[in-house]
Amino acid sequence: MTHEYPSSYSLLSRLIITPCFFIFLLFPLSSISSFHVIFTSTSAPTIAISKVEQDQEALTLLTWKANLDNQTQVLLSSWFGRNSCHHWFGVACHRSGSVSDLNLQSCGLRGTLQNLNFSSLPNLLTLNLTNNSLHGNIPTNIGNSSKLITILDFGSNHFTGVIPEQLGFLTSLSFLSLASNNIRGSILSFIGNLKNLTILHLYENELSGSIPQEIGLLRSLIDLRLSFNSLTGPIPHSIGNLRNLTKLYLGINKLSGFIPQEIGLLRSLDDLDLGINNLNGSIPASIGNLRNLTILYLGANKLSGFIPQEIGLLRSLNDLELSNNNLIGPIPPSIGNLRNLTRLYLHTNKLFGFIPQEIGLLRSLNDLQLSSNNLTGPIPHSIGNLRNLTTLYLDENKLSGLIPQEIGLLRSLNNLELGINNLNGSIPASIGNLSSLTFLGLGHNKLSGALPLEMNNITHEICLGRALVNFSAKGNYFMGPIPKSLKNCTSLYRVRLDRNQLTGDIAESFGVYPNLNYIDLSSNNFYAGRS
Repeated sequence: MTHEYPSSYSLLSRLIITPCFFIFLLFPLSSISSFHVIFTSTSAPTIAISKVEQDQEALTLLTWKANLDNQTQVLLSSWFGRNSCHHWFGVACHRSGSVSDLNLQSCGLRGTLQNLNFSSLPNLLTLNLTNNSLHGNIPTNIGNSSKLITILDFGSNHFTGVIPEQLGFLTSLSFLSLASNNIRGSILSFIGNLKNLTILHLYENELSGSIPQEIGLLRSLIDLRLSFNSLTGPIPHSIGNLRNLTKLYLGINKLSGFIPQEIGLLRSLDDLDLGINNLNGSIPASIGNLRNLTILYLGANKLSGFIPQEIGLLRSLNDLELSNNNLIGPIPPSIGNLRNLTRLYLHTNKLFGFIPQEIGLLRSLNDLQLSSNNLTGPIPHSIGNLRNLTTLYLDENKLSGLIPQEIGLLRSLNNLELGINNLNGSIPASIGNLSSLTFLGLGHNKLSGALPLEMNNITHEICLGRALVNFSAKGNYFMGPIPKSLKNCTSLYRVRLDRNQLTGDIAESFGVYPNLNYIDLSSNNFYAGRS
């Protein structure tokens, strides 16, 4: 299962922060003197600071610059003199003449923060050092930063060590990102002091321990991302206090226990990712309250029980992933309400019963994967309504009956896997319409008769697109010759036709396949004629 985790930069930060690379496009170093410092209009401070204070701020930044590597010092060549508000690259100031913002995003900075005296920048509002090559610990004197600071972004660097608890003193913070570093240790209870946070990104680190109950004190949060760590223990019940959350990413950790019922209180959620953990128990029915959800990832856990009928209330869903669990029971017919779904992954569970006819109502689906379950009965004819499908995996079930003619309506299909079932009868001629197929898997069924590829010239269309790469019909009851049109499938990489009752001259049946890596024709009745 694939997960995409957006970058740690929110719309808020992009509105406030000018990326370094963009500034350099407009103001190359050779003309850096033409770069004008922005004076921010804020409520503090309004009175001009003294010359001594201004000198101290400049000295603080120059001292830090002097301890960065040589290349970085060249990048900051505009930093000289005693007035940091006069043409200093990446520095913005209040009208009082005090430094308000330090924005050095994506500037290739190398070095540490050990020589940056945070207490000497008493009016700092924004400190953005994201996407650089800074390393070492985040110093404990970070807690001496301006109590006015609202944005602190250290994401996408090489910081190590633990999260200093002194960060808890920065109670005005609304944006905190330490994402994509090498930070270890626990998320400590001090996080609960940051009650003005709207965005907290700690993903892609080496954090361990449990998620503290105090996370529930951050009632202003709209975006919480703790994924790609080694967090353990349960999801705290206090998560239900975060009623303004729109994004909750806890995936790819080692979380255990039940999904708390309180998750259903987060009615503003758009994205919920709890995938790739060790969560167990059932999917709570309260999840049906999350009517704004567009993404729901619960895959690769140890969840059990039935898929709740309430899942059908999530009519805004685009992406539903419940795969790789221990879910049982039927696919609920209410799944047909999810008309905006583009991806539905229910594979690798213990689901049983028929594939509901209502699956055909999901006309926006691109990717449908129901493989590796215990599903029975026929493939529903309504499958032909899914004209946008590119991937259809129904393999490793106990499906029976004929392959429906309607399968040929899925002209966008790239991947069709129906193998390891109890399907019988012949391959429908309509499958020849699938000229975009790259993978066709029909192996290990009870399909019989002549390969209709010859009789109905099915491969003429499939191979005309020169897309077919992998073709398997092994372990069936096919008889008769290989269709001559298979010679047109010059893109074939892997072919499995073994364990059938096919006949004919191998030399005449196959063409030239420059990309062929593997072919198995064993356990048939072929013979090799003279060339």
